[in-house]
Amino acid sequence: MSAARIGVFGGSFDPPHLGHLILAAEAQAQLGLEKVLFVLTADPPHKRDRQLTLIDDRLAMVEAAIKGQNIFELSRIDIDRPGPHYALDTMQLLAKEYPGKELVYLFGGDSLRDLPEWHRPQDFLAACAALGVMRRPLTRIDLDDLERALPGLSAKAKLEFVDAPLLEISSSEIRERVRDGGHYRFYLLGSVYEMIRQRGLYK
Repeated sequence: MSAARIGVFGGSFDPPHLGHLILAAEAQAQLGLEKVLFVLTADPPHKRDRQLTLIDDRLAMVEAAIKGQNIFELSRIDIDRPGPHYALDTMQLLAKEYPGKELVYLFGGDSLRDLPEWHRPQDFLAACAALGVMRRPLTRIDLDDLERALPGLSAKAKLEFVDAPLLEISSSEIRERVRDGGHYRFYLLGSVYEMIRQRGLYK
């Protein structure tokens, strides 16, 4: 019997929106995942030049977004330790937390293209049972270039693609719309929308 698979979906989730939930659900279904862990990153190295919303607010929004969904679970692995939080460290710690499970790291095609620039990318690959790449329509990924940068990537058969809908939703656009008084209500679950309003976030 093969080991149960768990998806690892990391991000700053500032805020978590419907696009995040749809992509995570597609990955869970298409890759046969037992569940998807939402790994809220408190201190992402690639966003150290941007002021993130307080971790307690982002944590509350993620909890509200996934409440009642048994295929989703919040992980505090990057909350309860000091940063910066690299994906390699996250995966190694999760492997200890979920022994015997296959951990599938979920990310988009753009992140896959940038993978050679990540912190210790070969070690990161070794820490993942698979990479679940959420591929939107018309997304082009040059696997030959990736193979040259990370020899053995294709041979290890770690790439698994998720056909994802084209969702023009981003957290940065939602923050901008809130700040400018624009429309953003239907990009979010109602509970997250109300939390943003009640806490006065992104003003």
